[in-house]
Amino acid sequence: MTDSTWLDATAQAELVRTGQASPAELVEAAIARIRAVDPQLNAVVRDRFEAARAEAADELPDGPFRGVPMLLKDMGCHLAGEATHYGTSFLRDAGWVWPTESYLARHFRSAGFVPVGRTNVPEFGTTITTEPDANGPARNPWDVGRSTGGSSGGSAAAVAAGLVPVAHASDGGGSIRIPASECGLVGLKPTRARVSQGPDVGESWAGATIDGVVTRSVRDTAAVLDLIGRPMPGDPYVAPPFARPLVDEVGAPLGRLRVGVLDVGPGERYLDHPQCRAAVERAGALLEELGCAVEPGSPDAMFDRQFGRFFAATIAGDTALTVAAFERALGRPVRDDELEPRNAAYRAAGKRMTAEDYLGARHVLGRWTRRMAAWWASPEDGGKGFDLLVTPTVGAPPPELGWFTAGGPEEEGRRINSFMPYTSQFNVTGQPAVSLPLHRTDEGLPVGVQLVAAYGREDVLVRVAAALEEAAPWADRRPAVSA
Repeated sequence: MTDSTWLDATAQAELVRTGQASPAELVEAAIARIRAVDPQLNAVVRDRFEAARAEAADELPDGPFRGVPMLLKDMGCHLAGEATHYGTSFLRDAGWVWPTESYLARHFRSAGFVPVGRTNVPEFGTTITTEPDANGPARNPWDVGRSTGGSSGGSAAAVAAGLVPVAHASDGGGSIRIPASECGLVGLKPTRARVSQGPDVGESWAGATIDGVVTRSVRDTAAVLDLIGRPMPGDPYVAPPFARPLVDEVGAPLGRLRVGVLDVGPGERYLDHPQCRAAVERAGALLEELGCAVEPGSPDAMFDRQFGRFFAATIAGDTALTVAAFERALGRPVRDDELEPRNAAYRAAGKRMTAEDYLGARHVLGRWTRRMAAWWASPEDGGKGFDLLVTPTVGAPPPELGWFTAGGPEEEGRRINSFMPYTSQFNVTGQPAVSLPLHRTDEGLPVGVQLVAAYGREDVLVRVAAALEEAAPWADRRPAVSA
């Protein structure tokens, strides 16, 4: 069989389609890579090797990714009768399994993917590093002493190290894009409601959360989103449909896009590393070479000081609700000492919050969202008429493990906020955004660049991302720890 280690999911599926490899061979190769490499990374917290072998040997659905191994994040994307623990010790210790299969898992299966395990996540996904007390830290394959980002950090580490070509990820404040930046991957956060969270969830974090994948190629990202970006009957709202499949945007002409490159610092509360600025400058220059009209610019409301306060209120309310739901399911209370301090504080704040407080926060965020969206709107609608915003993905290169929590619970919150000046805004506006691995530090650490399009315009992002991938290829980069 052709060595599949560094082939993307599209190429691995082609091996199966042409008879050069069987699903069983691809799955066995992925299992061997995980066993050999993951002890250095702690990216995979629970395997399903025997189930995957059985599925690969059976009649898999004849989808476009038939037989391709993948990993599922240990949060969401439930498989009926199997465990998903959300990075918590209390669900792990209870041996909790899910009674339902998520709509997203059904789409991955119908596409022909074979899940081989679950990846490491921070507890409840409420931070941007993957270092849960329950499972220990995921380690960055570029430097095992550094963070993978979060909350999809285990997924990103596994794909970057060549264990699988694609892994499930999700994003409530940057949790696809931040790990993609820190591990050198493509990470696209879809438009709000593009990927259904049914049947268990209508919306969470006031509509800020969304599922997707991390990959090593733009074509994989596009092809997978074409398959999973389908509303489930009964979803509270749906994203606007595309004019054509996203895979058709790969290689399509860019046209004369108007691009704004972030031209202001995020403020003293945030990190503003020169390597992240350099990444944006390089991306702007590449886009200009590709024929885009590039100029300094960003939405006036981008760094509004009210934003973080009211977004945190929605997270606190949702955390209190989530813990209460697990208490009902388990039939017992969850003690504060069973939660990490960050989540105990979120739960306490959520329980103190009145309905007026919560709905007031959503009202403020709704008005702020309209101020943000105007930057992409046409001049006829009172907007600035930009097609694309370019920013750093994060405020600094991957930090050392333990940095976020080193100063205690209060300092942890400040450090989390300081590291993510650019991502959570677009969870609240619902706009699609992608992190691309366009830069590296002198030490070889990945630094991502974020591109943001108007609501519903993943087609623009894919078209531009594919052009940048061709202009500045990243496929041949290999981390220090890899298969």
